Amino acid sequence: MTDATAPTAAAKPLVAEKELVQGTSLWRDAWKRLRRNRMAVAAGVLVAVVVVFSLCGPWLVYWLAGWTIDHVDISYGARSPSWSHPFGTDLLGRDLLVRVMAGGAISLMVGAVATSVSLVVGVLYGAVAGYAGGRIDALMTRFVDIMMSLPYILLVIVLMAVLKRSLVLLFGALGLVSWLVLARIVRGQVLSLKNREFVEAARALGVPWFRIVTRHLIPNTLGPVIVYTTLTLPSVMLYEAFLSFLGLGVREPLASWGSLVKEGAEAMVVYPWMLVFPALVMGATLFCLNFLGDGLRDALDPQLRTVRAPE
Repeated sequence: MTDATAPTAAAKPLVAEKELVQGTSLWRDAWKRLRRNRMAVAAGVLVAVVVVFSLCGPWLVYWLAGWTIDHVDISYGARSPSWSHPFGTDLLGRDLLVRVMAGGAISLMVGAVATSVSLVVGVLYGAVAGYAGGRIDALMTRFVDIMMSLPYILLVIVLMAVLKRSLVLLFGALGLVSWLVLARIVRGQVLSLKNREFVEAARALGVPWFRIVTRHLIPNTLGPVIVYTTLTLPSVMLYEAFLSFLGLGVREPLASWGSLVKEGAEAMVVYPWMLVFPALVMGATLFCLNFLGDGLRDALDPQLRTVRAPE
C-alpha cells in the first residue's frame, strides 16, 4: 500500500505548472530593474539621507549644541570649520551647518510643492486635451505652444519683482510655469490610449468623460509622469536657487541653498567655506535626483522589458 499523503507523479507537473503561471506587472518588473541599477539605488539612498539631514538635522543640532538658524554672535564672526562648527560660521557668527540643513528643508519644500502644482495642472490639462480631441485639443495645444515660446523664467522674475515676495507666491510661480512639458507628455499618452478596448467599454457603460479621464486614462500614464516628476524636481530647485541668487527668492531670516550660495559667493575670497559647503550639498543633491530620474526612466521603459524563460 502507498501513503495517500505522498505526492503522485501526476500531481508534480500540476504544481510546477501552477508555479509558472504567476502573474507579473510593469511595476514589479520596473522595481526589479531599478534594484539592479546600483547607481540609481545609491542615488536614491543619498537623496533620502539628504532629506533626513535637512528635516531632522536642525532639531538634533539644537538638542546637542543649542545652535539655531537665527542664533547671531557678531563677536564670534566668521570662522573656519572646527569641532564645534563643522561647516564654520558666517559673517554674523551663525552656525553654517544648521543654516545648510534649514536651507535644504526650504529648498526641498519649494521643489516638492512647486512640482506637485505642476503635476496636478499638467496631468489634468494634458489628459483633458488628449481625450477631447478636435478643436478643443487644437486650442489647448496651441496655448501650450505659445507659453513654451515665452521665456517663462523671466515671467517668474517679473512676478517676484512686482508682487509681494512670499513662499506661497514662489510655490505658485514655479509650479505654474513647469507644467507645460508634462501636459504635452500626458496628452501624447492619452491620444494613444483613448481608443483602447477598456475605454470603449467604459463609454458603452455610460461612464462620464471626467471619470474616464481620471480613473482609466490618467492611471495608465503614471510611468512617464513619475519619470518626468523626478526630473522636474531638481530643475525647480535650480530655478529657486537662481531666484535666491538674484535676491528674488527666500529672504531673511529664512535661508535656502540658493541664498546661502549667494552669501558665500560674495565672501568666497576671504571665507571660502561659506560657498563650498552649501554648493557641495546642493550640487550633490541635484546630481542624485537626476541620476535617480534616469534610473526610473530606464526601469519604466516598456521596451526594456524582457520575457525570461522559466528556470
